[in-house]
Amino acid sequence: MDCPDPPFRGRVWRGRYHSPMESQTAGARRLDDLLQDARKRIDAVDAEFLLVHVLGKSRGWLFAHRGDFVSEAAAAAFDALVGRRAAGAPVAYLTGQRGFWRFDLAVSPATLIPRPETELLVELALERLPGDRPLRIADLGTGSGAIALALAFERPRAQVVATDASAAALGVARANATTLQLRNVEFREGDWFAPLAGERFDLIASNPPYIAVGDPHLDEGDLRFEPAAALSSGADGLDALRAITGRAPAYLGDGGWLLVEHGWDQGAAVRGLFAAVGFIEVETARDLEGRDRVTLGCWPGQ
Repeated sequence: MDCPDPPFRGRVWRGRYHSPMESQTAGARRLDDLLQDARKRIDAVDAEFLLVHVLGKSRGWLFAHRGDFVSEAAAAAFDALVGRRAAGAPVAYLTGQRGFWRFDLAVSPATLIPRPETELLVELALERLPGDRPLRIADLGTGSGAIALALAFERPRAQVVATDASAAALGVARANATTLQLRNVEFREGDWFAPLAGERFDLIASNPPYIAVGDPHLDEGDLRFEPAAALSSGADGLDALRAITGRAPAYLGDGGWLLVEHGWDQGAAVRGLFAAVGFIEVETARDLEGRDRVTLGCWPGQ
């Protein structure tokens, strides 16, 4: 935690305490004023995240120093980000990161923005992955690496293989693995199972595209800026889910698990896909809002 400077080290300017880090140039602006102006254009929480990103400080520091002044350059950089956010750009892309599981992940327009709902998939996977023996795990369509890295972190004895058709996304995922110093995860380029020929896994997880092509939600909010190929999949949104459930048995060991994230209104359809190829113990788990979110099933073997 940052400690405030002793009062006697400060300088008095127009009757108020001014810390040594504050700029006295003509273009300097007070933090509180910056935030008040930003709140007229964007959400208050978004404004705080963007300001601490520009300053390289924590939100706690911001609350303790709201009366401080910042330089004209910092104020201009913040105003520019506010303008981009007001135009719809996601905060995660503006700051280059998003919190997921126990860490902050780098993200870019080449990857989906990790969302809290996907942590449910991680939790359900961990319940089916014993921590006392070696395991093999695959994450299909890894994007920023969120699922693969969370599972690799929590199961250090496991070997995790993450695939993605996007070389740019894999670059982001590899960088995240390096930052987190996770050495038990491997990244391979290719569509779904293509890089996994001849291999078997104890668990396969995926958060594939599941929005129907032409869905009006694709033109709203952050979705407008995220990679279309990672969002939509066919006329009913189920094309990728069909491909994954249909081919997964060839890559699962006996008693292995498949877990997929999907849309809130797709639970029944996805359970049908699982049942059609012979999965057992099929169920759908609901997210914190009570919506169908993750379907899973066990492969009994043949």
